[in-house]
Amino acid sequence: MTDEKLNQILKQALAPEISDKEIRVHRRRKDKMKKFGEIGKVIAAAVAAAVIGIGGLGYFNPALAAKIPLIGKIFEKVEEDVIYSGDYTDKGIVLTNEDYAGNLDTSNYSVSDKGITLTASEVYCDGYSIFLTVNIEAEDADFTHIPEHYTGMNVADNKTAAGFYIGGTWSADGNSTEQLENTFEGKVIDSHTFAGMLKIDLAEKLAGTGELHLNVDGLGYDDDRMLDSEEISASHWTDGNWNLIIPFEVNGTDVKTIEVGEKKGNITFDNVVISPYQVIVHATTPGEQRELTDDRREKLLSKDPDMTDAEMFELLGWSYAPCQTICFNQDGEMLYPDTEMAGRAGFAVQGKEIKTLHIFIFDNLDDWAQMEQEGMNSSAADRAVIAKEIYVE
Repeated sequence: MTDEKLNQILKQALAPEISDKEIRVHRRRKDKMKKFGEIGKVIAAAVAAAVIGIGGLGYFNPALAAKIPLIGKIFEKVEEDVIYSGDYTDKGIVLTNEDYAGNLDTSNYSVSDKGITLTASEVYCDGYSIFLTVNIEAEDADFTHIPEHYTGMNVADNKTAAGFYIGGTWSADGNSTEQLENTFEGKVIDSHTFAGMLKIDLAEKLAGTGELHLNVDGLGYDDDRMLDSEEISASHWTDGNWNLIIPFEVNGTDVKTIEVGEKKGNITFDNVVISPYQVIVHATTPGEQRELTDDRREKLLSKDPDMTDAEMFELLGWSYAPCQTICFNQDGEMLYPDTEMAGRAGFAVQGKEIKTLHIFIFDNLDDWAQMEQEGMNSSAADRAVIAKEIYVE
């Protein structure tokens, strides 16, 4: 089904009372489900199973929120279950600490509006992405009904996390402003407290220190009590202003870049980056140098404030993700694929050992999908434009 057809159905279902806000909420849900679809049938089925099953399982015992410090230790709380999981010990910078009485030692990274308090906890940057942990508190909320989704490659991984929608913009190190297209991913601590992590991908590699300007204009979450409805996305949504300036320092420890420079057909495999939590494959194709200028982006956003860069490229008839990439380690384990953008394909390490990488780049989505379903020994491997074995250690 095309996006246009889906939008028509949504409008018909909600007409004539549909509002611009409702359209934005529906599109957030549609975009999130499109991402799950790109990950593959196995993971998508697991996501659906997790969402459907959560209603009868109950939720976290409120005792989890016993009088123990949480802020300043959120990486430790969520690091095993989020998509970009791993051991964050000694990796991040602690922004805000909390004592046993719940007092914060700084108010610089805590903002409140509309009865919701957003507190930045820790930040880590590997030069390519910023990983920020946050605490969200709302006295009038009931977070215990936020459904979870699977975050592992297989259901057997038994890894799930709750999600919290976020709207707004961000910029880093003085670069152009970008739309927030991610969600906080983490754990419900109790009825009024959510602890999560936000991953923001940088447009270009950074070094040294910098500042992340986070301008949040909306927060929302799904409700498992509405599973029987046609659309449950962000059923609890609040518009407001939560603006933070987060200092960060690039931590290059255990981050390695391996140059490749191999060109076949229309694709050039430039390099691969291995960090403690992600693998990034940089590949370019002709014509990919097109960039959205600030003026062009502003004009498009004036028509649709929630339009993503991918949708802008599609509207302009440009290629946004002209190739599809898949990645395995030395044991044939497929790395969890994130949304692929032009020039960059990201994969979550999720604690897997990375000694050798087997990277396959396709120019045909069907071939990519076949290999994603069948594994590294799939016959589709022979149809990859570039197939490369990379020795990491």
